[in-house]
Amino acid sequence: MRTRRVFLRAFGLVYLTAFLSLRWQVAGLLGEDGLLPAAAFLERAHSVLGDGATWQLPSVFWLDASTTTLQVACVLGAASALLVVLGVAPLATLALCWFLYLSLVSVGQQLLSYQWDALLLETGFLAILWAPIAWRLDAPDARGPSPIVLWLLRWLLFRLMFFSGFVKLASGDPTWWSLDALAVHFETQPLPTWTAWWAHQLPWWLLRAACGAMFAIELVLPFLIVLGRRARAVAFAGLVGLQVAIAATGNYGFFNLLSAVLCLPLLDDAQLARLLPARVVGASRRAPRERAWKLALDGIAALLLLALSLPPALARVAGTRLAAPAPLVSLQRACAPFRLTSTYGLFAVMTTRRPELTIEGSVDGITWRPYAFRWKPGPLDRRPAFVGPGMPRLDWQMWFDALYVERMLESGRGGADLIAPALIERLRAGSPPVLGLLDGDPFEGEPPTSFRWRLDDYRFTDRTQRAASGDWWRRSLLHEQAAP
Repeated sequence: MRTRRVFLRAFGLVYLTAFLSLRWQVAGLLGEDGLLPAAAFLERAHSVLGDGATWQLPSVFWLDASTTTLQVACVLGAASALLVVLGVAPLATLALCWFLYLSLVSVGQQLLSYQWDALLLETGFLAILWAPIAWRLDAPDARGPSPIVLWLLRWLLFRLMFFSGFVKLASGDPTWWSLDALAVHFETQPLPTWTAWWAHQLPWWLLRAACGAMFAIELVLPFLIVLGRRARAVAFAGLVGLQVAIAATGNYGFFNLLSAVLCLPLLDDAQLARLLPARVVGASRRAPRERAWKLALDGIAALLLLALSLPPALARVAGTRLAAPAPLVSLQRACAPFRLTSTYGLFAVMTTRRPELTIEGSVDGITWRPYAFRWKPGPLDRRPAFVGPGMPRLDWQMWFDALYVERMLESGRGGADLIAPALIERLRAGSPPVLGLLDGDPFEGEPPTSFRWRLDDYRFTDRTQRAASGDWWRRSLLHEQAAP
């Protein structure tokens, strides 16, 4: 009971963070004057998919995808998440949170297609199954937590952590195999922090040792999940410690918080009571066992989720495509729009360079002013900042854009799904919601007549260079051209 209470309240906090983070961005991202308007996206989807579009893209925004509705959905989601934290009607409020976030992901296109969005939805579905059928999370008549759902949560945690390490080795990337990845990771990660600058200065041998420790945590500790309560406590300490270390040197939104919360089901009530204050874990009491019909429902859900998640996991380990029976393939296709399960594994191939894309405008074609972003690297002397658990999605997407542009220049081929063209179009129109995503407007409300973009190679300065110049970054121009 204690573990479930703490997990669901903590998970409500993750939902609250996710919805509040989207609330201030959604107009600029998906609104009518945003980068990728949700209404236009749904219109295109319906023209291509016909009546099947509502199944392929389950979303409340089929009713109305205006900026106001998007913002109201974020506020309603945050309010529902707050009720989860307070333990009010947990089943209903968790279901509402899940559906609203699914609605946003369904229209979010590449801006809401990150692994933590998938993880939030998969965890959210399991949280609905684990929530008691009661008006209060700690109600006297609330029945005990389902052991079936408990093990589904642990299976999700296993896949998340194990495959995070597995994909790095399976990719064959020599940077990972040589344990040299952390020598470049801190400066090439999407949104570095000032602590990442200091971590980048650490001795080579220490960074190698840290990389080896990371592999031990991701590849070994997940197997302790099935070895008893003490082994699970060891896994909990190691896995949460890894998330704390990652969050201390990088900005990954609510991903680290969500991953740490997902570790809570590794602990039983007694262990949790020793770890957290009594007012947090609540009183201990014996609860009646879950009803037979609910356990049967959980069993059916477990069969469904294992059918969706186990074959892809086995295929990744085998390194090949496993031929699935036709009924299973049909089931996977039918359930895919609801994001009930997903595959995980970040940074399979380590980026060893940091290309940065800068957009500049001019009113006379002679003097050019750059548009600065709030958190991604830009001005050389600006200290890399902590974002907190929020997720600045445009800043993140620009990291991908820079990588895509670099590859396009090297290969001479296009085809990448870039956000920069839409950004330049909105800047040319002077869109206030999009300008609100940036660190100010260098043209003070009067859009420039010309645009260009430049691609630079960014590197952290070393101690000597920073002492001399005060700069956190140094850069060299890779490419520059006018924007259409």
